[in-house]
Amino acid sequence: MSISDSDFIQLRDFIYNICGMYFHTTKKYFLESRLSRRMEITGTKTHLEYYQFLKSPRGSEELKYLMDEITTNETYFFRNVPQLTALETKLLPEIVETKNKMGFRKLRIWSAGSSSGEEAYTMSMMLLEKRTTLLKDWIIEIVGTDINETVISQAKEGIYNAYSVRNIPDLYKRKYIKEENGKFLLSPEVKKFVTFNKLNLYDDSKMIFMKSFDFIFCANVLIYFDTASKSKVVQHFYNNLQPYGYFFVGQSESLHGVNDKFKTVHFPGGFTYKK
Repeated sequence: MSISDSDFIQLRDFIYNICGMYFHTTKKYFLESRLSRRMEITGTKTHLEYYQFLKSPRGSEELKYLMDEITTNETYFFRNVPQLTALETKLLPEIVETKNKMGFRKLRIWSAGSSSGEEAYTMSMMLLEKRTTLLKDWIIEIVGTDINETVISQAKEGIYNAYSVRNIPDLYKRKYIKEENGKFLLSPEVKKFVTFNKLNLYDDSKMIFMKSFDFIFCANVLIYFDTASKSKVVQHFYNNLQPYGYFFVGQSESLHGVNDKFKTVHFPGGFTYKK
């Protein structure tokens, strides 16, 4: 069933108020196709009926499934190599030196919009390689968050397909990945540093508790938000980042016109943000 302009606006605004994701009229067909699947499953006949179902007492459960439908989760290990190289060679040693002077040997990293966990686990592998040198006797905490409960469950399992692992360097593959029947299983030592939780980045009451991170990664998530939503979410990232910490976005993203409190730090092949 094609969606009327009024129903599209009503459902789009409802989604926007819940999670900050904004669907422009050019995305009408995309939203319509995702809604049609949920309408079929819930047995609702019209878009208005589905909207009323979302607003009903049973709607909170349905909202979880709708969020799973409308979020895209395309990711893989070692995705942004220039970022990772800068982290390993320059930014991590810099932060370790700063924290050593403070006598505080704890590193906290947040993968926001973590999808099925590849980014968070990439960090874990890289930091594991530093456990006998740079990060000897350090506590490492990596937190992955996503609004999509299905991918959070996948991330916790730590089982991947060939597409996801195709960029992992051989050294890491040999040490931390086991292949079984065409699936690739992460070693327990990679998983032990990482926790995954459901989080709506638009939820102020939850975001204020995401404190004291040295690095925050939020790649290809802000593209779903309009400028007002981006500003609100990015301000939370700013507040939750250590004064000396770094904030990464996707290669094609920028905070221009969104937040002027961050300063841009360039490195070969890319950039990051700092307070």
